[in-house]
Amino acid sequence: MPRKLISGNLPLTVAATLGLFASTSAAMPAFAGECPTDQVTAGAMEPGATAPQGVTDDVLASIDLSSKGGDWKGNALRFRKLVVQPGGVVPWHSHEARPANILIVEGSITEYRSTCKVPIEHKAGEVTAEFGGLAHWWKNNGSKPAVLYSADILPPMAEHADTM
Repeated sequence: MPRKLISGNLPLTVAATLGLFASTSAAMPAFAGECPTDQVTAGAMEPGATAPQGVTDDVLASIDLSSKGGDWKGNALRFRKLVVQPGGVVPWHSHEARPANILIVEGSITEYRSTCKVPIEHKAGEVTAEFGGLAHWWKNNGSKPAVLYSADILPPMAEHADTM
């Protein structure tokens, strides 16, 4: 027999379940591919590798956003495929002026992020957003190539070497 709500009160079992969920959700671990909340801090990681190694970076498509006018003048929306070989490195770079979304489609790759005290392991199927005061570098510590797709907005006058 279904329970009825009386005077707007939740049945005891529903209230207890919601209370249990609320008390445990604050202690839940970070999502896969994220920095654990107790490891987040500014300036956590020093700059790492400064040159690419064992990585191919192919631009698959690019759109000049200048026709949108205003602040979009000179910006481009870019879509790339990166293949990072075992031991390969995507060098230290910043996302202060260049937001990006990265999809890991094959393998895994380790991120060394300026805002995290510990390395972050990204596995196939995960997406990571990169924006703001974030600076980082990546290394493939695995035994097979890591394949990533990147969508980013290039600011005006950006040099390719500065935007890996």
